[in-house]
Amino acid sequence: MALVEATTERIVEADPERVYAALADYAGTRGRVLPGQFSEYEVREGGKGAGTLVHWKLQATSKRIRDCLFDVTEPTPGQLVETDRNSTMVNTWTVTPAGEGRSRVVVGTTWQGAGGVGGFFERTFAPKGLGRIYGEALASLAAEVEQQPAA
Repeated sequence: MALVEATTERIVEADPERVYAALADYAGTRGRVLPGQFSEYEVREGGKGAGTLVHWKLQATSKRIRDCLFDVTEPTPGQLVETDRNSTMVNTWTVTPAGEGRSRVVVGTTWQGAGGVGGFFERTFAPKGLGRIYGEALASLAAEVEQQPAA
């Protein structure tokens, strides 16, 4: 088994605090910005940042659906880590300043992939697919926070 990694990033035209608050809002914003590959989204505990337990199904391909149940932690300021109870998948969301009134949002996903030929294809194609999926989520997040008036 080899570690599979996928990373996607986007510059968002909003202050880091506002972007982070939107990302940490699992009970509101987060569910709205996820693209169609996510289904059965449900906050089971909490709803804001650390201590949240959130469920969704991720359909990465027509045949591959992951049933995910994530525990959310905030190990450092500006960072959310989602650790799946059902697999080795971990999503790390990091928001940092990117100039006046701008933020850089990076989402990285890792998991222990399959071995052999299947693992080779997983390591080759899964990061690109996840990049597209999370690229859509980041575009939707940007649209959501950029249209809100600054507090």
